[in-house]
Amino acid sequence: MPRPLHGMSRKTCAGSTRASHCSMSSIATPATEAKEIRTMKTRKLHDRFGVEVFDVDLRQLSAGPQFDELRSLFEHHSLLLFRDQCMNEDVHNDFALLFGPLEDRDADTARSVPAARPPVPVLSNKVADRDALFEADSLRVLNLIGNQAWHTDSTFLHTPALINVITAYVVPSLGGETELVSTRAAWKDLPRSTQDRLRDTVFLHSVLPSRIRVDPALLELEEVSRYSSQAWNSVWPNPVTGDLALYIAGHVYGIRGWGDVEAREFVAELIDFCTRPEYVYQHVWRRGDVLVWDERATMHRGRPWPYDEERTLASCCVSARDVDGLESVRPVGGPPSIAEQFRYQPD
Repeated sequence: MPRPLHGMSRKTCAGSTRASHCSMSSIATPATEAKEIRTMKTRKLHDRFGVEVFDVDLRQLSAGPQFDELRSLFEHHSLLLFRDQCMNEDVHNDFALLFGPLEDRDADTARSVPAARPPVPVLSNKVADRDALFEADSLRVLNLIGNQAWHTDSTFLHTPALINVITAYVVPSLGGETELVSTRAAWKDLPRSTQDRLRDTVFLHSVLPSRIRVDPALLELEEVSRYSSQAWNSVWPNPVTGDLALYIAGHVYGIRGWGDVEAREFVAELIDFCTRPEYVYQHVWRRGDVLVWDERATMHRGRPWPYDEERTLASCCVSARDVDGLESVRPVGGPPSIAEQFRYQPD
């Protein structure tokens, strides 16, 4: 049985902070770490990660020196905020494509060639093309509530995500914030003994547990039930900066080679550690905000809001590639075996 993490409480830390004002030899790090490019005006969002970037119109952005600086900020800070943007679907796709290929979940599930410009997914409790909202107990809203657990996007896909580019179209009068934590900062603060254990640990991921915890009826949704389990190394090295980050999510249901109970307890302790108040940035949305976060080095969650009010965000992920360190997170043992696949067993 794994020992408890030294100094960690098993209590769930729900606190948050507002924005501030001003030996696993297979984990490779670069021989020299890239220096951060810095000419743009920025301000820190949190002491440990994240910056707001000023005076950038994402509609005008293209490959070149300005994007190179944004990419450097992204690699070093894991979270970027842009205010007052006019982001339609074309602009959204164009900006995301600067980071890499757009995620196409239909193609990932079918193991087919992804579309070059798939539709940008919309996260909303509004009925499409109607002036009406889904009921609070509808499967649509319950699925959105599933996103209120700490998670990392796309860990249950054959190709995980590098980034999420997400923007706000309609913001409720209360609540609906997005909270993020830096698993890079948390990794640096973990006890050395825990780091050593994690270097050889493989997490098993599935979207199903997070939805079952909300309501098993969510398994009726094809967008939930179609995904198989995936296995990823628990540490993702950044190939640009050399920093290590804990690659973890609420989707983790097991650890390769561990017993079920021991794995669940250890993962719960790790998530509790990563989401302590000192690691949390809470983003209060304004219309036109754009957040870009590093899926390799953060977790996030949505917060509740009055479900009789509309909340509409658009979220576009970019798939990770070898240049983003993808091969370093693929486990030696490959995908989950048949015995390792997540299986729902009703009580």
